[in-house]
Amino acid sequence: MRIEEMIAAVQAQLGVEVDGKAGPQTWGAIYARIVGRKIDGLRPAEAISPVDARSEKVIATLLPEVQPMARALVQKAAAVGISIKVISGLRTYAEQDAIYAKGRAAPGTIVTNARGGYSNHNFGIAFDIGVFESGRYLPDSPKYKAVGALGVDMGLEWGGNWKSIVDQPHFQLRPAWAAGLPERQMLAALRDRRAQGQVFFT
Repeated sequence: MRIEEMIAAVQAQLGVEVDGKAGPQTWGAIYARIVGRKIDGLRPAEAISPVDARSEKVIATLLPEVQPMARALVQKAAAVGISIKVISGLRTYAEQDAIYAKGRAAPGTIVTNARGGYSNHNFGIAFDIGVFESGRYLPDSPKYKAVGALGVDMGLEWGGNWKSIVDQPHFQLRPAWAAGLPERQMLAALRDRRAQGQVFFT
């Protein structure tokens, strides 16, 4: 039996989302089942300790399902000696359009192929991290790949695995209903759900 199958079986037994990845929701459910109590009155996945103030300001813009994942990634990176901060979260369509314009209608270099409504940042399910050393931000570092591996292990999708524009600082949490959907179809569904006032995670 593969480890993903074992994790999926445990998740099914615990009654949490079955994705074969042991993220904060799964570990929180295991904690609650074995230890049998809440932490500070919160469900275990919600009780993950806050991280640095800069990251927390950005994390607050993310959907509740994504927030513990972002905190856990910061903590997992710190545990292996890598200092990261969450530096970008939810963006409005207008903010996304302004980023898209760079290198096109505005000065700068092209950093995204996504217009407003075509980025997972527009729906609160994506965030970007920065690697820091001695308080200094590193836009390029091999440590991004190490953090990418940590995020994927938790069940996050990592922009470093993309083919068109490789985006190593980018992480996103795919809703269960979108499993197996191509990115384009998932974004179309997210736009529809937003327009209809529906939740993104069900």
